[in-house]
Amino acid sequence: MSPAEAPVLDLRTYQLVPGGGAEFDRIFRESSLPMLARHGIEVVGFGPSLDDDDRYFLMRAFPSATRRDQQLTAFYGSDEWRENHRDAVLALIEAYHELLVPLAPIRERVSG
Repeated sequence: MSPAEAPVLDLRTYQLVPGGGAEFDRIFRESSLPMLARHGIEVVGFGPSLDDDDRYFLMRAFPSATRRDQQLTAFYGSDEWRENHRDAVLALIEAYHELLVPLAPIRERVSG
């Protein structure tokens, strides 16, 4: 299996504007999370940092890096996202970091 066809975990961390954590979480739970589900995107974890309410994380699993690209392009390119949610979400984010990692069990990566 090529790396582009292997399962991946997409991890995002967000630095939010000061005091923006509660509003970001509300928007995520009420709007973004249901929209991600409608787009068939598997969310495996999300929420505020345990030690900083203005930092947030989102973990999504995808069957492959190729499928991730397709699904995220459809999600972020949708009229629903661009017209209803994008501006409100971006106004609460100072910066974000993204990490794409293999989802294979560690024993497969170590022995392979």
